[in-house]
Amino acid sequence: MGRKGGAFKLKYMKTKGGEFIIKETNAQDIFIPEQWTEEQLMMKKTCEDFVAQEVLPHLDKIDNQEPGLVPSILEKAGELGILGISVPENLGGLGFDFVTSMLTTEVIGGAHSVAVALSAHTGIGTLPILYYGNEAQKAKYIPKLATGEWKACYCLTEPGSGSDANSGKTSAKLSADGKHYILNGQKMWITNGGFADIFTVFAKIDDDKNLSAFIVEKAFGGISLNPEEHKMGIKGSSTRQVFFNDCKVPVENLLSERENGFKIAVNILNIGRAKLAGAAIGASKQVTTKSVEYANERNQFGRPISKYGAIRYKLAEQAVRIYASESATYRAAQNIEDAIHALIAGGMDEAKAKLKGIEQFAVECAILKVHGSEVLDYVVDEGVQIYGGMGYSAEAPMDRAYRDARINRIFEGTNEINRMLIVDMLLKRAMKGELDLMGPAQKVAAELVGIPEMSEPDETLFAYEKKLISNYKKAILMVAGAAVQKLMTTLSKEQEVIMNIADMAIETYVAESVLLRTEKLVGMRGEEACKEQLAMMRIYINDACDKISVYGKEALNSFGEGDELRMMLMGLKRFTKQDPFNPKAARQVVAEKLIAANKYCF
Repeated sequence: MGRKGGAFKLKYMKTKGGEFIIKETNAQDIFIPEQWTEEQLMMKKTCEDFVAQEVLPHLDKIDNQEPGLVPSILEKAGELGILGISVPENLGGLGFDFVTSMLTTEVIGGAHSVAVALSAHTGIGTLPILYYGNEAQKAKYIPKLATGEWKACYCLTEPGSGSDANSGKTSAKLSADGKHYILNGQKMWITNGGFADIFTVFAKIDDDKNLSAFIVEKAFGGISLNPEEHKMGIKGSSTRQVFFNDCKVPVENLLSERENGFKIAVNILNIGRAKLAGAAIGASKQVTTKSVEYANERNQFGRPISKYGAIRYKLAEQAVRIYASESATYRAAQNIEDAIHALIAGGMDEAKAKLKGIEQFAVECAILKVHGSEVLDYVVDEGVQIYGGMGYSAEAPMDRAYRDARINRIFEGTNEINRMLIVDMLLKRAMKGELDLMGPAQKVAAELVGIPEMSEPDETLFAYEKKLISNYKKAILMVAGAAVQKLMTTLSKEQEVIMNIADMAIETYVAESVLLRTEKLVGMRGEEACKEQLAMMRIYINDACDKISVYGKEALNSFGEGDELRMMLMGLKRFTKQDPFNPKAARQVVAEKLIAANKYCF
């Protein structure tokens, strides 16, 4: 994650994490996937060829866990530099930036179980050492992880601690001679556990309140494994329970400071959430391409099923949701990259700047994780439906795609946890004075009792959509502000209300992202060349409006009452009012482009 590969750089951070709710973003300030450099596209092609040659022809063998196959595929990825995308050149990597690493993550996302093994190795397996290790630790471990000579895993979850990670029971005690920590405990759902050489293990030293982290080599001994888990999907990824029985870890293998483990876990998960969205986009594109191909090949009643409106709706809707999620993902990825560069320019150490930059956009990382995983679930579900009876057959590709997708709503913190985190982080930042939500929320409250302004409609391109997005933000501020005021200290227990507010924020961020991407693209290519993108943007923003109305109404009805409730419901109606729109005609434009290209083509 060095400075190579950046297609678009800003000297200073133009926005802060979570600020999208109260600030308008300029389309020229975001990165869009239509801006890739030649160097980045070459890296993308390397990854595409790797997946096509080393993974897709062997999916059945991979799912059957043919001994040594996945480790050997990881080694081939290492030879091509794919495992070292984010690793600095002085540690044996390619030193690419965050946005480029997101692109390669997207491509690898179509590699089913191998995508899981590879992302666990390069992400949660490698990054704790890269970002938190001292110079000696990095020099010892990172080059061998970057080549795939050593494979990595991450041991956090325990039978009694899933989402509540800090309640783990694995213990570490200093040996009598003070040279080793003695680890004892059990970890579960450990991806790559069956073949990993290096384990990042989270444990509590003595009676510490918080976890510490340790770099554990398999060669240290005292490590035993349960048999492979039998899973619904991602069957080719190794998932084991790992037991530590008086495992002796040299004291110099404590990672970072004592009791810093929970912070390491949280920050690495932020990266994982963003990357999961990228991988979900890659898998979604692959499934949509197969859906289009099948719809063009399959004849019913004398013509291809791609001629029928019901199928065209599904194909277009797959594309709309992918385009929207991709827009949000690369917008956030560039924001993170800009934050990193601004922090480095301010004198911060590069490793710390990377962590701080990602932490700054933790709200957006949670949004991306939820949205990307749910888009993929929609896409695979409709993929099965487009294939009809063949969709349910293990002989056709949708069976594996459907099963493999389902884990993503659980990985990297469940979507429920992530929804609650979105609201929790926004409110905490507001309370710390890092984000001024109170001022704008009070303005919206004043607007509710004022007389609506009557102004001439602005006919310029995108003015109408910008007004809609501005109103969605007002809806969030109104609902969230009222919830905080009414529920105060009990809000944290009102999970249904929190999730309603989170869904409003998710839809608003993604709707704004798709608008910004399309506006920038029209500026680059002209309106006529972007008619499909304009259609997708309008479909998404139109649907987001209806969803925000429903989520807002549910939340308000959950805690509001009397005249105040009636006034807020009227305000919500005002903020989610839109002009008539023909979604069928817009989806036809998108579907025709897909069908003609015989693939996902945006």
